[in-house]
Amino acid sequence: MNTEIIQINPQNPEPDKISRCAKILRDGGLVAFPTETVYGLAANWNNKKAINRLFEVKQRHHGKPFSVHIAEKEKIEEFGINLKPVVYKLIDKFWPGPLTIIVPSKDRDTVGIRMPKNPIALKLIGEVNVPIVAPSANLSGHTSPKTVDDVLRDLNGMIEVAIDGGKTELGVDSSIVDLSVTPPAILRKGAISDKEIEAVINKKTVIFICTGNSCRSVMAAALFRKVIENRDDVEVLDAGIAAVLGMAPTADTVELLQKEDIDVSAHKATNLSDMMIKKSDIILVMEKIHEERILKRVPSARNRLYLLKEFTKMTGGGEDLNIYDPISKPSWFYEEIFATIKEAIKRMGELI
Repeated sequence: MNTEIIQINPQNPEPDKISRCAKILRDGGLVAFPTETVYGLAANWNNKKAINRLFEVKQRHHGKPFSVHIAEKEKIEEFGINLKPVVYKLIDKFWPGPLTIIVPSKDRDTVGIRMPKNPIALKLIGEVNVPIVAPSANLSGHTSPKTVDDVLRDLNGMIEVAIDGGKTELGVDSSIVDLSVTPPAILRKGAISDKEIEAVINKKTVIFICTGNSCRSVMAAALFRKVIENRDDVEVLDAGIAAVLGMAPTADTVELLQKEDIDVSAHKATNLSDMMIKKSDIILVMEKIHEERILKRVPSARNRLYLLKEFTKMTGGGEDLNIYDPISKPSWFYEEIFATIKEAIKRMGELI
């Protein structure tokens, strides 16, 4: 019996067709589907019979595991453990997209994970609502398929369904990076160049956080960007834990930075996201309350989290390490906290 072919609109996947394919997967069937790289062959990771059949259909050695496919970046935490900032840097930059990463696993030593960019793939993975694995839809050792005809050339009659979503965008397998080892290792050259991957891996991310992202974090980030302006191995972020999105910096902030030949008049306030916290190597906050709120959201950030004032020359162990909010305060208060921030940034520039 031939494999059933289901045509699905690659730009606007039909929900009824996606639901039908998802049910086949939940029930233990095998479904070929397009990604932006090549066609994948999906199976329910929780169904041992389906996984064993996937090995048999592909004629693949059981010692070579399959990668899990997910439809949301946050799902990585359901499979990986002890995830380092470099993991989040790479997925923030390249997901959804042609990158498979290997991380320490909850259920085995390591697990490969990918979030494809193709709309059909994302809709299907999201609809299945169980973990799926999806190697390329071809016999092991054969050329990875770019069209449904390529899939059927190898697998016709061996799988339940092949989704026809047209020719894949890239036609090249995903790049694979092993992040379970130090330093990270590129295991397969694919759609993303080694240079692009290494640039993200080697870049240190520093984030400055205050409440509204309209004064203190803006000052700190702007000053630090000037200190490291000739370096391309450091990314500088700033955000607020309760920012009004798009708010402009305060007039005093703009004026004080203008005296340093820094123009922040175009700055727009940004709300702090968990991804920002997780991808940052150094997290610098202005007050103890910021520290507490961040740790409540992302407990694993503890060893990367500092009060900015810790980088100033302290006179004694009992000194107040908070840099207080100058909003609604007089200009002299702004000048005092600006001087404190400037001192801390100067020292940071010497250390990083």
